[in-house]
Amino acid sequence: MGRPRKALLDRARIGATALQLVDEKGDFSVPEVARRLGVQTASVYHHVDGRAGVVELLRERVTDAIDPAALDAGAWDAALAAWARSYRAAFAAHPRAIPMLMTSPVRAPRVLAQYDRVAGLLLDAGFPPDAVMPVITGLDNLVLGSALDMSAPEPMWEVSGDAEAPRLAAAQAATGPDRADAAFELTLAGYLAHLRALLERAGRDAAG
Repeated sequence: MGRPRKALLDRARIGATALQLVDEKGDFSVPEVARRLGVQTASVYHHVDGRAGVVELLRERVTDAIDPAALDAGAWDAALAAWARSYRAAFAAHPRAIPMLMTSPVRAPRVLAQYDRVAGLLLDAGFPPDAVMPVITGLDNLVLGSALDMSAPEPMWEVSGDAEAPRLAAAQAATGPDRADAAFELTLAGYLAHLRALLERAGRDAAG
């Protein structure tokens, strides 16, 4: 028999399969990935550096859905807002991957390159170097928390007749179907306003 035209296994297929398992179950194991691909576990290890390597392939798979053009959207705050919205949409499509990705170090080169662009955007805008990582981490927390919120049940607060929460019940009844989107935009607007104030203060401090 001739050799197959297409390789049975590659990094893209490993990452896609791991993400499929996480979407279904909230986790994966390397043997499970191998079984689903119809190969031996050792074959997977030829392509990745253990489970951590598969996690990074999974991370790349999710973040590839973030629009790279978002960071070119004019002024730094508009670009950051556009990136945050695209970032949120990418992770909202895979909410079960979020806990895993939030608790493991980011090593994937394509993901690091994207964060490097964000760091450059902030530095070019005038943020001091020691403020850049807190700004990025805060944005991560905002975006990923909101992405998880998008998968929450509606209504989120079940106010039964026995609960003494009439004001909460009234507020929830007055809320439209886009609660998660409205909450995200409200929080993002507040965060950006705070960053503008920080940047203005940094400029005054630099001016002496």
